[in-house]
Amino acid sequence: MALPSPVPDRYHRQRLLEDFGDARQERLAASHACTVGCGALGCAAADLLARAGVGRLTIVDRDLVEITNLQRQVLFDQRHADEGMPKAHAAGERIGEINSEVRAHPVLADFAPANAEAVLLEGPLGRPDVIVDGTDNFETRFLINDLAVKHGLPYVYAGAVSTHAMAMTVLPGETPCLRCLFAGPPPAGSQPTCDTAGVLGPVISMVSGIQATEALKLLVGRRDLVRRTLVEIDPWRNTHRELDLAGLRDPACPCCAGRRFEFLEHSAAEPVALCGQQAVQISPTPGAKIDLAALAGRLAAHGPFEATRYLVRGELAGERSASGGPIGLTIFPDGRAIVSGVTDPVRARTIYARYVGV
Repeated sequence: MALPSPVPDRYHRQRLLEDFGDARQERLAASHACTVGCGALGCAAADLLARAGVGRLTIVDRDLVEITNLQRQVLFDQRHADEGMPKAHAAGERIGEINSEVRAHPVLADFAPANAEAVLLEGPLGRPDVIVDGTDNFETRFLINDLAVKHGLPYVYAGAVSTHAMAMTVLPGETPCLRCLFAGPPPAGSQPTCDTAGVLGPVISMVSGIQATEALKLLVGRRDLVRRTLVEIDPWRNTHRELDLAGLRDPACPCCAGRRFEFLEHSAAEPVALCGQQAVQISPTPGAKIDLAALAGRLAAHGPFEATRYLVRGELAGERSASGGPIGLTIFPDGRAIVSGVTDPVRARTIYARYVGV
């Protein structure tokens, strides 16, 4: 009588690797990674970590899926864009389809000083073992750096624009932090963005592969193999260079030496122009909570608005952009809103106060 065939193991090819095997695969299954930002980098890194068997993934993002995301944001499809689904929830849904063994916790929120520690440390999946950078702005990166250093959490940084990308891993107490290398965010408007310079899809895959590899090293306990360099790549121009970070910890660094967490302690919630969009984000005083159905009812007098379990969205019939186009308003349960069709923060704030008022 023939013996039944063994059940195929999802991770068989990975278990064959010298640094995995059964014990480290089980360790990976018990681990928790948090991806802050679920754009191009965050999608690709989360996809790789889920397929590798990271047991818990927290995915934080403030934005909605749009058609222009599909060129490089690999967890999203046409349906997500057509529905304007929140990126965090769309990513969590897709990860569940990729690997049902992974617990994905989506967080639809703007990762900001007011909520960053609660999001990172008090979520239902517990404290993460590593933070993976999927953001698109320097302010948030320096905020993550503050959190990582303050709480002793490894932080895998990456950034990409045009055909160029860079990555490094911050190991608090061992390697330089971001502020050892960069005093602070560059002046507004001084750096190219995906909106002004575009982004090559394959470069995202390359640098997010580096990110995911670094995170996996940490999660399986091979800290000794973690990269101690800042790597820069431009596959379009065939360039690659690495900066050795040994000896570059700054004894005068305000963050890792002085233990001053200026980006984490910053209290102002200024309007933010969103990368790649003619839109401004407004963040209310922490603690605001919106009854979405009731708000949609009130806004119905000002245009067609609909409420979903994630948000209220519509266009304001009595408002027009500088070019004469419509002005849209998207409001989330925490009171955060995206005012589309405007780039002026003052006007965005005025519209928010007029129609939302919290």
